[in-house]
Amino acid sequence: MEKKKVAVPLVCHGHSRPVVDLFYSSITPDGFFLISASKDTTPMLRNGETGDWIGTFEGHKGAVWSSCLDAKALRAASASADFSAKLWDALTGDELHSFEHKHIVRACAFSEDTHHLLTGGVEKILRIFDLNRPDAAPREVDNSPGSIRTVAWLQGDQTILSSCTDANGVRLWDLRSGKIVQTLETKSPVTSAEVSHDGRYITTADGSTVKFWDSNHFGLVKSYNMPCSVESASLEPKNGNKFIAGGEDMWVRVFDFHTGEELGCNKGHHGPVHCVRFAPAGESYASGSEDGTIRIWQTSPVIREESDPVPPGNAPNPKVKAVADEVNRKLQTLQIGKEGNTPERV
Repeated sequence: MEKKKVAVPLVCHGHSRPVVDLFYSSITPDGFFLISASKDTTPMLRNGETGDWIGTFEGHKGAVWSSCLDAKALRAASASADFSAKLWDALTGDELHSFEHKHIVRACAFSEDTHHLLTGGVEKILRIFDLNRPDAAPREVDNSPGSIRTVAWLQGDQTILSSCTDANGVRLWDLRSGKIVQTLETKSPVTSAEVSHDGRYITTADGSTVKFWDSNHFGLVKSYNMPCSVESASLEPKNGNKFIAGGEDMWVRVFDFHTGEELGCNKGHHGPVHCVRFAPAGESYASGSEDGTIRIWQTSPVIREESDPVPPGNAPNPKVKAVADEVNRKLQTLQIGKEGNTPERV
């Protein structure tokens, strides 16, 4: 009987509750980084290529729903159920500022120029904080039709987008007027909205549908029905020829962008997949799950026979390990975790 071949991911432990958001930095002189948000209150920073833990940001008192890094991966931000968004030094782990809100904060995003932080949540208010004057009152845009689930910047920081937990569609706001200029219509609330690295597309997931929109004219480019309800989707950033989606069936699927054909199905999570994101060069992608783990999958996957034993600790192959050792050498000065609180390494 022919043996079935399965992909082998790098498995990142450390979170004690579900992983609900993932964000990759751009490529920096020190490589690229992955930050994760979890209901366990502590965002974690990892090496984006190897998944190795770098540090944990400690200070929130409630579930963290969203986290992100600025353009140079020097600062991090997080949005939490403790009614705050926090700004962090990504090199030391120090809290730089806490932006207080009046209800749960579900989403945060740095502007492209890194001077502003956008937040949204249950208050139905979009807030824009000036990071050069963190104590100043934020600009507020308060016409959201529902509790805000996702936020993002586009068009050179002239436009922001938001989606709601309890309202269909994606709203696009002109920052100069503070008004909605366009609504991208969907049949269900949008649970994931990603602006592609080149700025050409907006990728959305709603219900069991993944859609791709032109981010300049906001027209619908592609729409594909998924095999199950999906919570997150991400477009491959280098060639734009494939995308990934994950949701309630616990699998991470790969699809052809042009045809919608399913190219692969990665199994391994033990709970629904809440978030998927491609690495900045497209050579790998990460998934975060209800099971509390992050899994990093190779776009051209490491393959083993289904009957073969999994390598101890899900160890990477020698080539990946060599890269990991080199990056870890560079990152020794960047360790931001506290002794005694080190999560289990990959």
